[in-house]
Amino acid sequence: MGKRWNGWGQETEDHPLGDRARAFLVGRIGTPIPAISASRQAALSAVGASRLPASTAFVTDAPTRLDHAFGQSTPDWIAMRSGRVGPCADGVAFPTSHDEAAAALDEARRLGAIVIPYGGGTSVVGHLRVPAGDRPVVNVSLEKLATLQSLDRENLTATFGAGTPGPAVEAALAPHGLTLGHYPQSFELSTAGGWVVTRSSGQQSLRYGRIEQLFHGGRLATPSGSLQVGGLPASSAGPDLREAVLGSEGRLGLVTDVTLRVRAQAPHEQFHAIFFPDWGSGFAAVRELAQAGVALSMLRYSNEVETETQLALVEGHEKALAWLKKYLHWRGAGAGACMLLAGVTGSEREARDARSALRDVVGRHRGVGVGTAIGRAWAKNRFRGPYLRNGLWDAGIAVETVETCVPWSDAAAMLAAIEGAGRAALAAGNERVHVFTHLSHVYRQGCSVYTTFVYRLAVDPDANLARWLGIKTAASAAVVSCGGTISHQHGVGLDHMPWLPAEKGELGMALLRAAARELDPGAMMNPGKLFA
Repeated sequence: MGKRWNGWGQETEDHPLGDRARAFLVGRIGTPIPAISASRQAALSAVGASRLPASTAFVTDAPTRLDHAFGQSTPDWIAMRSGRVGPCADGVAFPTSHDEAAAALDEARRLGAIVIPYGGGTSVVGHLRVPAGDRPVVNVSLEKLATLQSLDRENLTATFGAGTPGPAVEAALAPHGLTLGHYPQSFELSTAGGWVVTRSSGQQSLRYGRIEQLFHGGRLATPSGSLQVGGLPASSAGPDLREAVLGSEGRLGLVTDVTLRVRAQAPHEQFHAIFFPDWGSGFAAVRELAQAGVALSMLRYSNEVETETQLALVEGHEKALAWLKKYLHWRGAGAGACMLLAGVTGSEREARDARSALRDVVGRHRGVGVGTAIGRAWAKNRFRGPYLRNGLWDAGIAVETVETCVPWSDAAAMLAAIEGAGRAALAAGNERVHVFTHLSHVYRQGCSVYTTFVYRLAVDPDANLARWLGIKTAASAAVVSCGGTISHQHGVGLDHMPWLPAEKGELGMALLRAAARELDPGAMMNPGKLFA
């Protein structure tokens, strides 16, 4: 048993939708029709014949090609679950070294093929979608470049193969008392190279930093040769070429190895749950904590609907939840309460100082602390969230997310605009959308706004694609109109590409295209992602 071919995660792990959660969602969106998913055999029968010659070094059998054809975006799921797989790559390469990756690019160039890099297959914005056209397409999978290559304990850097998934990164560092601390929700499957090329952000980036702070240097195999970037603690010698690689999404070449900045493991870590009587009180507290530089590892703040939804999805703890609601009501945080999860990570002294500052700010903004039990449950299940999507889909329910980042002063307007746009998108078809939002990451200057849309699936795959496109288009237009970034942590891919020029400007887009032309004059590297 391995990775699930038509959903998230490992086949051995399953988290079906519980009765309590199902009843809650039915009350918000109506009764769904359970989805019927195509069999793997039906999907395999829809994979076309490879256009590569028999002499190719690429693997061309249908199962291998299907298993590297999709990410985790809603259009990807519609294709997999309906059996309408559409175009797949014609072959897959599995290099075990930088030189073999460069050789795969040379072979692709000789064949006139397009190259789509494949890391952990976790993209939610269409990075892996295969373009239709006459040119053959190949995937270059980095899954065999997945080991710790070197560790420099004196300088606290570690070099990994670009295909190393999150658990393997931490497992390699743990015996040395070290950690990277990069924990996106896709941690189980996403890879070190994938984090770099999509500018990933981990759940505890408030302490450890986003991937741009953790990326020390790396090496790329490009159609024009090998490119080495970074490797120094700091430099004023011209533009930092690491920035050209960060967020490049395969347009410049294949990242084959990544050097990351690591640190000693923290001896103390707790996640505290705090409830505020209303959104404004908690929002002010979170902003104060972020701008004061309190040494916390995470501030994750949910609006009232997300708070209600999170508690409703908990199964088997009804008595504890009833007690919690009574206690919060008694303390003035009843209906409309918003939950904050605050991470306290560090040495005993750091933890003591952070807890003291947290108590002070929370108290002044009428927050009610309820200890660390909710935080422990969150930490235990922090990477299981995506598994729920499998059960929801089986039940006939789709989930889509939109995330952005704005200054503090624009957050309230952005939240209202995104949620309103998503609701309106399906209202014309008499479909209800359950919408909720949290602030997933905070900075001195602003915060991310992460919104989730839950709605019913249609029976027809085309109708599902239309529903997704309606929500995605409306919400993305709202993001741009309110001045936010089109992506804070998911990257651009195909799904966000139409809105990138609004952020980068005409000259900025020209600069990106020029960089791609320089390293990839034959336009073979992941075309259509970032820019057309």
